[in-house]
Amino acid sequence: MDDPEERFTELYDRHYRNVLGYALLRAERQSAEDIASETFLIAWRRLAQVPEHPLPWLLAVARNLLRKQRHLDMRRLRLTTLSPEGDVADQISERQAALDALTRLSGADAEALILASWYGLGPAQAAEVVGCSARTFAVRLHRARRRLAAMLNPPQAVLQEQMR
Repeated sequence: MDDPEERFTELYDRHYRNVLGYALLRAERQSAEDIASETFLIAWRRLAQVPEHPLPWLLAVARNLLRKQRHLDMRRLRLTTLSPEGDVADQISERQAALDALTRLSGADAEALILASWYGLGPAQAAEVVGCSARTFAVRLHRARRRLAAMLNPPQAVLQEQMR
């Protein structure tokens, strides 16, 4: 088919319901409709790249859009939960206390905490970075968290150690 409009119209007519159905399985109606529409907008823009059998390609585009939407929704949720209604000065002082405690930890403890918390690496990934086994890293991380907690909450940490 030589005419791009005809090709797109046929593509849309033939596959819109499948793309919408796929999105509806993973999102609410309004979001699914938006995802389906955006999928076909991308198909229009990349019409020359759409393969002869387009449904898998269209579903992959929809899947990527759903993943992106989920990521943005999670980020929005984290941002709203990270900024509680409390006093900003309290938040700053708590953050500064955590940073001060982090600087007082050993280099290995700080590295373990940073790899797991800041970079979000799992034990296997972080172990690869530091050159040890995942199990060894998990133990290091557990101990580093315990030491950090002891620095941030000394009385609670002492009580916890006594209860063991």
